[in-house]
Amino acid sequence: MLTHALMLVALSGSTHSVKPPTCCDMAAFTKDPAFLAAHLRPAPVNFKLKEGNTVSFSDANGKSASGYWVGASKGAKAAIIMVHEFWGLNDYIRREAETLHNETGYAVLAVDLYEGKTSTDAQEAAKLMQGVDGVRAAAIVKGAVGTLKSGSLGFKAKKIGSVGYCFGGGWSMKTAIQGGKDVNASVMYYGLPDKSPEAMAALKAPILFIRATKDKWINADVEKGFSKAMKSAHKSLSIRDYDADHAFANPSNPHFNETAAKDAHAHELAFFKKNLG
Repeated sequence: MLTHALMLVALSGSTHSVKPPTCCDMAAFTKDPAFLAAHLRPAPVNFKLKEGNTVSFSDANGKSASGYWVGASKGAKAAIIMVHEFWGLNDYIRREAETLHNETGYAVLAVDLYEGKTSTDAQEAAKLMQGVDGVRAAAIVKGAVGTLKSGSLGFKAKKIGSVGYCFGGGWSMKTAIQGGKDVNASVMYYGLPDKSPEAMAALKAPILFIRATKDKWINADVEKGFSKAMKSAHKSLSIRDYDADHAFANPSNPHFNETAAKDAHAHELAFFKKNLG
């Protein structure tokens, strides 16, 4: 099933897996000076984290991985795997994990694909993205799915969703691909989709694809190709387009568009509620 909605917003200033990619797809964009220029130094955070803590878990190969864990509220049955953006698993992403938990009651595991490293410098962040080993990253997200299904962090999820931003948007989809039938919903914020036949065969979750129409990289051609691939494979895809720039949902980014971000987030929550309960 394919649905599409266009929102024009005024600018305000574990069992089934496929062979993982050998590199992080969006890393190629870091060779474009304009892409780096679009990732301006994030604003300092001025909040205190209070809900979660850093944890270790096993990847799909039994090796240690880490993430930021916020446990589920009483009575909750679902969990979300969150994947960070260009800058790494920083306090902004940790806060997003806490916020999503507070809004839904779900457990949230924000995985660290940069393995302990973050940056506020675009050149350094680009090197971190380029250095991601796709095989290792796929093992981490698949291991995160297995961890949530097994209950080894103290909560056994009946349903699992994924969400990610920019670099993490693509990896949100890859989480669903690696998790197969164990992932029930996937949200991609301006991430690069995997349109390969292998990915389409393994994907079981419906996807909500959130895109900025001013995004020069995750552009209209990317959206069109993704829609065609999903439709041909008879997969469920919902699309939200916003008149905004890449990374518009991040309040620490100068391109932050509050109106668009609030609307996108509302649709994200509704999507998770529909598919995860």
